[in-house]
Parts: sequence; C-alpha cells; structure tokens
Amino acid sequence: MKENQKLLVSDLIWMVMADGKIKDSEMAFIQKLSQRIAISDRELIELFENPKTSRPVFNEVERITHFYKLILLMNIDSEAHPAEIEALKNFGLKMGVRPLVADQIMKKIETSPERLVSAEELLNIFKIYYN
Repeated sequence: MKENQKLLVSDLIWMVMADGKIKDSEMAFIQKLSQRIAISDRELIELFENPKTSRPVFNEVERITHFYKLILLMNIDSEAHPAEIEALKNFGLKMGVRPLVADQIMKKIETSPERLVSAEELLNIFKIYYN
C-alpha cells in the first residue's frame, strides 16, 4: 500500500513541475496529503529529488480518486496552465481515463462555488464514459 501512496505523491510532484514552477499552495497540498497518508518528510524530499514513474495499474476506485487528486492539485491555485492540462490528460491516458472525462470534471470544478466535485458527480461523469 505504501508504494501506491508514493506513486500518488510522485504523480502530484510531476504535475506541479509540469509548468516549471511550484507554488506555495501546491506544495502545501502535497505536504498535507503526504502527512495524511504517512509519507515522512524525508520520503517526500526523496520523492521530489527522484519522483517515481507512474504505473497504469489501478483498480477503478483508486484510478478515480488518484485522477481527482491530480485535478484538485492542478486547480489549487485557481489556474490551470496548459502544460498542467496536458500533463493531467497524459496521466489520465496512462490510467485509462479518457481526455473527455478530464474536460468534464474540470468544467464542473470551474462552475462549482467550492471548486470541488462531489463524489456522486464524479462517479456520474465516469459512468457516462465507461458504461
């Protein structure tokens, strides 16, 4: 399980590095998530120095939550840089997530006052494209 958590954090690191700059809000998100999933500060530093390569094997729930965390991180600063969007869609493709799913989720986030998508809405978007 810890290896999956390190892969998630690595993907988040790749995501924030996509536009060439790491903002404080993005770093805070990664640090907070790392603490919640028991990634030590030392392990986090090691992942920043040498992020792991993503692997495409996720069960459906892991794939959806992993992808949503990438989107949340991308939107943490209320802007989506084109390089971040491209990175997100590439991560999605590796996980078997269609680019249209990313577009739909981002559209929902943009129109949400909280800039979030409920679990129910998220599942409905995935159901549309995968059933």
